Amino acid sequence: MIHAYAATEAGSALQPFEYDPGPLAPQDVELDVIYCGICHSDLSVIDNEWGMSQYPLVPGHEVVGRVSQVGSAVTHLEPGQVAGLGWHAGYCNSCAHCHAGDQNLCATATATIIGHHGGFADKVRAAANSVVPIPDGVDLKSAGPLFCGGITVFNPLVQYNLQPTSKVAVIGIGGLGHLALMFLNAWGCEVTAFTSSEAKKEEALKLGAHHTLNSRDEDEIAAAAGRFDLIISTVNVKLDWNLYLSTLNARGRLHFVGATLEPLDIGVFNLLMAQRQISGSPVGSPATIAKMLDFANLHDIQPVIEEYKMSEVNKALDHLRGGKAHYRVVLTNE
Repeated sequence: MIHAYAATEAGSALQPFEYDPGPLAPQDVELDVIYCGICHSDLSVIDNEWGMSQYPLVPGHEVVGRVSQVGSAVTHLEPGQVAGLGWHAGYCNSCAHCHAGDQNLCATATATIIGHHGGFADKVRAAANSVVPIPDGVDLKSAGPLFCGGITVFNPLVQYNLQPTSKVAVIGIGGLGHLALMFLNAWGCEVTAFTSSEAKKEEALKLGAHHTLNSRDEDEIAAAAGRFDLIISTVNVKLDWNLYLSTLNARGRLHFVGATLEPLDIGVFNLLMAQRQISGSPVGSPATIAKMLDFANLHDIQPVIEEYKMSEVNKALDHLRGGKAHYRVVLTNE
C-alpha cells in the first residue's frame, strides 16, 4: 500500500489516504519519496481552478526520491538511485512530439497529479522515461522545485536559443521568478527584475539581477522603451501588457510561463512595427530537465526553500495559499 495525503473535493484540506497501486508495470518505476516541493499548481489543482481535477487527489509533482522498484523493461534506472519526477508521469511515446524528444508537448501526456496520484506520499509511481536521475552534487533537499519551477523558467532559454549577451527582464520575483534570475545570470545575460517593493529590490539584486524597475511606476517602465530582448512573465495576474511590450527591442519576445487566466489585451501595432513576439511554454522534456540539472549543478543554483514535515502538509499549503512562501515550500519524509 502507498500512504499519501489527498483532497476529497475541491478546496478541501488534505487527509490521510492509502491506495494499492497494483503490480508494477514493465515500463514503470517506484520511488520512495524523500522530498516533495509544493507548487502553486498544486493549489490550483486541489481547488479545481482549471476544471480538470479528479478526486481523491494526491498532489505533489516536484518529487525527489530513491528508486525502490523498476519494471522489467526499464534499463536506465536501478534500485537505490536518486531521481526526480516533475509535472508529467508518462507520455504516449508514439506521437510526433514524443518521437522528436519534445515529450512535454505530448497532447496525451499523463499529468502527475491529474488522474494520477502524486508525491505527497511515502511512494509514487511513474513511467520510467519521465523520471530523471539527479546528478551527484545537486542538493537534494532543494532539488524538488527544479522539476517544475526550475524547468519552467529554464526551458525558454533553450527553446529560443537565448544568447548570453541578451538583455532579459523578469516579471514577478517569487517561486518562479527567483529561479529565473539565477538561471539568467549564470547564462550570462544582463538581467532586470520588475519588482514592487524595496525589500524585493534588494533581494532580486542578491539573487542575480543587475538592475530593477518599479513595476508600479508606469513612467519608470515607459522610460525603459526598447531595452529588452526577452521578458519572462511568471505572474498569474493581469497587467498592462502593452506597456511591457513597449520595453522590448525590435524582434523582442514577451514570454509567458505564469498561468494568466484572463485574456491578453494586446495592441497589434505594438507587435507589427517592431516584429515583436508573444509566446508561452510549459515544463521541459526529460532531456531538457537533465540539461537543467547539469547546469544548476555546474553553477550551484539552488531554489530558496522553506521546509515542512510531510505530516504538516495542510499547514504548508496554508502558508503558500497566504502568499507567505519564501520562495518555495518543500515537504520532507526524513
